[in-house]
Amino acid sequence: MKLTAEAKGTFAIAPTPFHDDGRVDERSIDRLTDFYEEVGCDGVTVLGILGEAPKLDAAEAEQVAIRFVKRATKMQVIVGVSAPGFASMRSLARASMDAGAAGVMIAPPPQLRTDDQIVGYFKQAAEAIGPDVPWVLQDYPLTLSVVFTPAVIRRIVMDNPNCVMLKHEDWPGLEKISTLRAFQKDGSLRALSILCGNGGLFLDFEMERGADGAMTGYAFPELLIDVVRLSREGRRDAAHDLFDAHLPLIRYEQQPGAGLAVRKYVLQKRGIIASSAQRKPGSTITPTARAEVDYLLSRVARVDRRANLQPQSTAAG
Repeated sequence: MKLTAEAKGTFAIAPTPFHDDGRVDERSIDRLTDFYEEVGCDGVTVLGILGEAPKLDAAEAEQVAIRFVKRATKMQVIVGVSAPGFASMRSLARASMDAGAAGVMIAPPPQLRTDDQIVGYFKQAAEAIGPDVPWVLQDYPLTLSVVFTPAVIRRIVMDNPNCVMLKHEDWPGLEKISTLRAFQKDGSLRALSILCGNGGLFLDFEMERGADGAMTGYAFPELLIDVVRLSREGRRDAAHDLFDAHLPLIRYEQQPGAGLAVRKYVLQKRGIIASSAQRKPGSTITPTARAEVDYLLSRVARVDRRANLQPQSTAAG
């Protein structure tokens, strides 16, 4: 099923598993996909910023995307297709959609500066992938250095009928969500799914501002699922209490340049991926950092037993 503006829930951002020698670990891709489905994710996004997509060649990127798509049976799969040129973007988008992906995600190149440049770029990108491909607009100025005002987002969405979702990762960004929802109320913006990233760091209040869910890669997607559900049910205190228990680990995982190493370490510790390796160039988690993460896990486990992990295990094979 293709992605629509009605999409809600939790879409996990998947890391790309590698063997210690840097090869793509296909068996860990399978286990990771199974895990996301088992815990109840509505979707998974692959080859995002923390999917190490720039470290893959074109053939590998297609291989990884298709492996996730083919393995998923209960989730929608969104494939990050951002690329320096539209030919590469089009090729990966078509291969992914032909394999059964629900849609693709496009981030802005860092050289965009003016509003007209931003709007023009996404108009061309949408034309490149084709009008039949639903796509997600990634708004992540902290990393991508391109700033979208709410008015620019409205222009992009209204200019491109196949833009059905915003991946909201601005920070601070709560007022942006409120402004976009106000645009919808006054009729100047059509329906648009808003899923939020930034490691889930502000998910509790983002849901209250009108977000439809989460699209991020915290190592406990169950927490994201629960916060989204509790918020929808109007159980504000329960949502915040559970979120607050995880917040120190979420914060630790959100460190620029170190977060992926932490996330992969926890996923390995949970037995979901076989190795925490990143493809070079990439950071590694130090023994001191591992001890700090283990301590944080023990504190989360006082409230959420899912964080009560046994001594490090590894995925099969």
